[in-house]
Amino acid sequence: MSATTNIAAKMDIDEAAIDEGLYSRQLYVLGHEAMKKMAASNVLIVGMQGLGVEIAKNVVLAGVKSVTIYDPNPVTVQDLSSQFFLRQDDIGKSRAEATLPRLAELNAYVPVRNLGGKTGQEISVDLIAGFQVVVLCGVSYNKQLEINDWTHQNGIHFIAAETRGLFGSVFNDFGPKFTCVDPTGEQPLSGMIVSVEKGSDALVTCLDETRHGLEDGDFVTFTEVQGMLELNGCEPRKIAVKGPYTFTIGDTSDFGDYKTGGIFTQVKMPRIIEFKSLTESLKSPELFVTDFGKFDRPTTLHAGFQALSDYNTLNKRLPRPRNAEDAAAVVALAKKYNPDIDEGVITELSYQANGDLSPINAVIGGFVAQEVLKACSAKFHPMMQHLYFDSLESLPDTLPTEQDCQAIGSRYDRQIAVFGQGFQRKLANHRQFLVGSGAIGCEMLKNWSMMGLASGPRGIIHVTDLDTIEKSNLNRQFLFRAKDLGKFKAEVAAITVSDMNSDLKGKIFARQDPVGPTTEDVYDESFFGSIDGVTNALDNIKARLYMDQRCVFYKKPLLESGTLGTKGNTQVVIPDLTESYASSQDPPEKETPSCTIKNFPNAINHTIEWSRTQFDNLFVKPAQAVNAYLSEPNYLQNTMKYSGQHKEQLEQIISFLVTSKPLTFEECIIWARSQFEKDYNNDIRQLLFSLPKDAVTSTGQPFWSGPKRAPDPLTFNSNDPLHLQYMIAAANLHAFNYGLKGETDPAIFRKVADAVIVPEFTPKSGIKVQVSDNDPVPQDNTGPDDLDELIAKLPPPSSLAGYRLIPVEFEKDNDTNHHIDFITAASNLRATNYGITIADRHSTKQIAGKIIPAIATTTSLVTGLVCLELYKVIDGKGNLESYKNGFVNLALPFFGFSEPIAAPKNKYNETFWTLWDRFEFKNDPTLKDIVDWFRENHRLEVSMVSQGVSMLWSPFVGKKKSEERLPMKFSKLVEHVSKKPIPPHVKHLTVEVMVSDEEGEDVEVPFIVVRI
Repeated sequence: MSATTNIAAKMDIDEAAIDEGLYSRQLYVLGHEAMKKMAASNVLIVGMQGLGVEIAKNVVLAGVKSVTIYDPNPVTVQDLSSQFFLRQDDIGKSRAEATLPRLAELNAYVPVRNLGGKTGQEISVDLIAGFQVVVLCGVSYNKQLEINDWTHQNGIHFIAAETRGLFGSVFNDFGPKFTCVDPTGEQPLSGMIVSVEKGSDALVTCLDETRHGLEDGDFVTFTEVQGMLELNGCEPRKIAVKGPYTFTIGDTSDFGDYKTGGIFTQVKMPRIIEFKSLTESLKSPELFVTDFGKFDRPTTLHAGFQALSDYNTLNKRLPRPRNAEDAAAVVALAKKYNPDIDEGVITELSYQANGDLSPINAVIGGFVAQEVLKACSAKFHPMMQHLYFDSLESLPDTLPTEQDCQAIGSRYDRQIAVFGQGFQRKLANHRQFLVGSGAIGCEMLKNWSMMGLASGPRGIIHVTDLDTIEKSNLNRQFLFRAKDLGKFKAEVAAITVSDMNSDLKGKIFARQDPVGPTTEDVYDESFFGSIDGVTNALDNIKARLYMDQRCVFYKKPLLESGTLGTKGNTQVVIPDLTESYASSQDPPEKETPSCTIKNFPNAINHTIEWSRTQFDNLFVKPAQAVNAYLSEPNYLQNTMKYSGQHKEQLEQIISFLVTSKPLTFEECIIWARSQFEKDYNNDIRQLLFSLPKDAVTSTGQPFWSGPKRAPDPLTFNSNDPLHLQYMIAAANLHAFNYGLKGETDPAIFRKVADAVIVPEFTPKSGIKVQVSDNDPVPQDNTGPDDLDELIAKLPPPSSLAGYRLIPVEFEKDNDTNHHIDFITAASNLRATNYGITIADRHSTKQIAGKIIPAIATTTSLVTGLVCLELYKVIDGKGNLESYKNGFVNLALPFFGFSEPIAAPKNKYNETFWTLWDRFEFKNDPTLKDIVDWFRENHRLEVSMVSQGVSMLWSPFVGKKKSEERLPMKFSKLVEHVSKKPIPPHVKHLTVEVMVSDEEGEDVEVPFIVVRI
């Protein structure tokens, strides 16, 4: 049975979906148990306008058992404002009927059905039995109360949600006693301990090297404690934090005396959560705050949404856009619920009640979909219990009039109801560059198509992505289908969103050119001059930093975002106003010392890192070295010159080219058996010979203590599944290097491996072990004669003309190539050496493959937040307070918003400047022109001029060179010093200068742009 089939068996869901990698990224967010519970849950979603379909899309992608939709009302042209599964020819059909086929094709493993119903018929209690979760979208409070009273009594999880223009509302009721098995979803904390007191409230002290990270009320259990054996495997104990390295665990008076060792592990304890019904909750609501800058807003909106429902019931319609009379009536109704409301906010709620905006639906829909998954899986803490959200800052600075907001029979009418026709024209003529069309890029394009972005005569969207579509993308990159596998993402995305909104046909240009220094002839000055802004949808820091640099140079607004599982962030970069993306960066991840990885692992991530390196050392680098020896003249001489490990490299080439070169697959098995012996027996015996288990430090303390775990060598056993897994993976990868056909029959491996005669190993004296990274690395002391002897064993490259090995290219997502199988087996064997708990293939794959956990819900929400900022960018808001950077964690849940940080100010003489400023010189001046200009205009002396990696001028170049270079045209000077011609597409040069003021003090100044 394959590893992926094992996962499927655990999860009791369609194993084909697992084998195809459909849920690969989501599994790292939710885990097997949560996915298994979801796969047993039937979900009903009522209301198939923009919000309902956003929720349905994310829930179907997530992999619940089934999704049933209900909305018998007919499609209107206004529904096309936000319902991305509807098309022009669906007008007149029921919304559910028109939505069903496109929703169903998102995930072949989740059945989707239409509950039916007649036009105008509301959902009723008799239709909701048999569902585990019921979601009502845009339903009146009277109907919500009726349905919720029944669900609350019958153990069905209930969510009600609606969006009105730039406002959103959510209510959760998961029943009187809902069990949440994992409130945060974070990995359990673990750490080594150095002492445990004996007493009524025992103090546990951890290693000084790492803080324990626990909080009061957490629970822990213990393993590997010596002396106080009662703690090993004990029932989880509640702790009280006493300091960053200490906590108490209660009574240990009757336990044995602690001696040494021990590891604590946090235990996630189930939490019972009591929900009120909507009837109870409306009277005394528990309000979830989404923006602490609007702390009083939820109480106003709690009254406002009820008043809006009352108005609709009384008048059989919603308030008219920007109509003062209707707004006054809504305000009066709201005051019955709360006399202290903010009338201005309720007035805006009334004005926007007819609005339906794709970005708000994405925010609320992504959030609600995650709440649905919480209800199904009991994973992560549900929202308690009323959420109210608004983005009033997204309104234009010049508010539209009532006339400007009237419907015109357009698909954008429900956006016009909020922003007006004038702003809709601005949206239509906007020009945006989207960098990346993966998960965030797909969501971005979907929202833009609904907004009508770039749909006008001047509008344009450029989207670039060099990747092609893979199976694992389909779980969260919802513009792609199985039929699109292997095609370019940007091309498919452009075609799909043009189909969503035909106004975008001919307006979206798909590219496969990556952004970077090599494509500056493509994304040049004229390209940036033709766009109004840039939106990043990238998955790596390097590309983000590059695009940030380009946007600063060309003074273009940049919208930045990213996700990590249930966490997401957004950042707005506005020219002349905010700092840039590069202005502040996360601290680098703490790296594990190399000596820990090499000799002293104490955690599974250490052994996984070691095995990932071993993969390269065995199947990548040797083949590359052999090929370099056979193809590069003077390879050996250059290797001797630049490498400190001459003997090791030469022995490796000899081994792979001469002594261990296999002619049959059986010889690959023999090689794997020898490698097993070296890595898991001989090397461990050598280490214990150099550092015996009873070794002591210079202070007399046991060497093997604290984080240093004494290893034990392994004896090969062909009947041990782990040993056999290593042999199969290693032999097949070795065979791949030589182009030999592989084999996976265990009987063959047992037969060959058991017949191998393993040479007796004798540890060597005098082998030094690097105990700390501060110690010198043991040097290769091979003399010239030894090297000559080794070189003599190598066949001359001419005798092997055309012969090459095949280096393995690591690919984590192909479950048949043995790559992750090898790393898992190698890691777990080493973990067994050191008494570390082994990891399954799934966990190993995430760490070794550096896989970023991802789920569609977070992507949806984060993209919605970005688009709310795009409204502001298009309006041209010039004040910092209007913009918001955001951080969310849907697991907790948590929302955090802050103003962007203003661009830091620098100063020279009396002049202030920021990163957005620069000096610009036209017509290719001479170097002397620039030096003189600084002196005459700013009283600054230039001491150095550089361009790229070339230092063009400084006082140290000497009088002759200085006299030669100062009168040269700048372009000629750059070519002269760099000894390279300036490419034809380059129209300007970015130049750095060092200058000093009249007191001789160095001062910073903006960079220089020289037009050539």
